[in-house]
Amino acid sequence: MTLKLKQLFFVTLIGFSLNSFGQTNTTATTDTTYWVKGTSISLNFNQAAFSSNWKAGGVNSISFGGLFSTRANYARNKTTWDNAFELQYGVVNNEGQSTRKSADRIYFDTKVGHKLSDSKWSIFGSMNFLTQFTKGYEYGEDAVTGDETKTLISNFMAPGFLTFAWGMEYKPVDFFYVRLSPFAPRFTFVTDDDILDNPETSNYGVEDGSHVRQEWLAFQLLSELNKDVSENLNLKLRYLMYANYEEFSGDKIDHRLDAIITASVTKYINTSLTLNLLYDYDQDDQIQLAQALALGFQYKFGNAAK
Repeated sequence: MTLKLKQLFFVTLIGFSLNSFGQTNTTATTDTTYWVKGTSISLNFNQAAFSSNWKAGGVNSISFGGLFSTRANYARNKTTWDNAFELQYGVVNNEGQSTRKSADRIYFDTKVGHKLSDSKWSIFGSMNFLTQFTKGYEYGEDAVTGDETKTLISNFMAPGFLTFAWGMEYKPVDFFYVRLSPFAPRFTFVTDDDILDNPETSNYGVEDGSHVRQEWLAFQLLSELNKDVSENLNLKLRYLMYANYEEFSGDKIDHRLDAIITASVTKYINTSLTLNLLYDYDQDDQIQLAQALALGFQYKFGNAAK
């Protein structure tokens, strides 16, 4: 991607985001009754230490993670405007290994909808953006020296996914919706030449000599559940399916499932279990899995903080 194209992309994305939240603040100042907002900040710290003669075995370790999540949803008459922004990052250090990432995610979703009559169906247009903060590595061990080896496999905007979608949304209740998008063009960015030029790494479907893959004809299904199962227990599920019409077959349909169960111990202390399942044939022909269990501090504010 040329420098000019990079600048144009980021100026467009940042401008779109600032305009969205800027309009949110302006509208809220004049009339807040149409807005439902909520922000959640979580910090988690885990530590384990063992003496040299601890017979049960174990590895000394320290880990830290943080999650910032905010939402701003507007509804007036038949018009809706939903915005979600999430930042997540975590690191872990096990004795004998270098510090490694345990979580890394930048996510933004904005959607404008218009209800059809008084039904639970709406027509909508949306924009979705996903990438990460820092470099990601695949770790190994040198067969001769036994030293740790690492191969760069991802970075900020490598990959980065920008998806636009138009279609129908079904929302029977406030905590659940399904979006069906028969037209959902997606742009996959890989701006790091070290990843593109390394034959041992995935290029995420981006062709040699290019930094962007364009998929114009595609179908997307996005569904989300965000519900308080009980007073102190919240369940979040987000499922995404993406199918390119030009390469349509069962093994080339992308699937992603994100699940978070959060239990409040006190007002500011909670424990959470996170599960991520991903299948993307441009990255790997097997299902990718990530899981984390954490205990930490959480602060919520706003009338939609979950």
